[in-house]
Amino acid sequence: MQQDEIEIRDFGPDHIEGAVALSRKENWPHRPQDWQMALQLSSGVVALGDQGQVTGTILVTPYGDDCAMINMVIVDRNVRGKGLGRRLMEQAFALAENRPLRLVATTDGMPLYEKLGFVPSGTVVQHQGSVAALGAPFSVEAAGANDLPDIKAMDRDAYGADRETLIDVLAERGQFAVIRRNGDIEAYAAIRPFGRGEVIGPVIAGNIDDAKGLISFFAASRAGAYLRLDTDSRTGLADWLTEIGLAHVGGGVTMDRPSRQDAAQARPKVYALANQALG
Repeated sequence: MQQDEIEIRDFGPDHIEGAVALSRKENWPHRPQDWQMALQLSSGVVALGDQGQVTGTILVTPYGDDCAMINMVIVDRNVRGKGLGRRLMEQAFALAENRPLRLVATTDGMPLYEKLGFVPSGTVVQHQGSVAALGAPFSVEAAGANDLPDIKAMDRDAYGADRETLIDVLAERGQFAVIRRNGDIEAYAAIRPFGRGEVIGPVIAGNIDDAKGLISFFAASRAGAYLRLDTDSRTGLADWLTEIGLAHVGGGVTMDRPSRQDAAQARPKVYALANQALG
């Protein structure tokens, strides 16, 4: 198939079925509902072949005016090496407008992203599996709707961008837990259905013990269930996650455009992503 036979269109709900089929070819776990959530938060484009089949996808998730995540980037193996990936990225740049850009790259995608000005900034490690039985920590409690404003403010401080829309969608689809001390929320985490089971994230906490407590809170009621968590390799969670049954199964490289300057570590900080696509 030649490039002039591929049509680029706005990504709409009617393209989700084809996107799911394309992502399954890449062994992604995404269900139609996971694509629907990504599209709910994002705008994007889809590449269609000469028979109307989905041959490529890309989404852009804006977080206020602070930054945008480029995600769900797939090019059908049958049309790779012909410039479609660059065409999709150029469309993403237009959708992002002037926002700084972030993404999590696979090994295959990194060469193109580096040519387009992205700079590596870290490593994401993906952990998943069936969790061993854990005791529920006493310091963690389920969050209520009234906690969302404080959760949003904490998330903004830790992530460095306004993710209010993401928090609202997570509240629609999943659950939140918090650590509260002296009446103030000091840490939070979310869980939602995803792929083969559920994904825990974001996890925002001031220290690793609070992060473990939040993760344990969800895991304790899900012994034997299939869970996933994506964390930065520098958080120190990896060995503990493996110990409780969440094996290291892959990951990616975080990249920024333009490069972000090193800054003092926020407190609280991000111990787990919403997932690799959403940051």
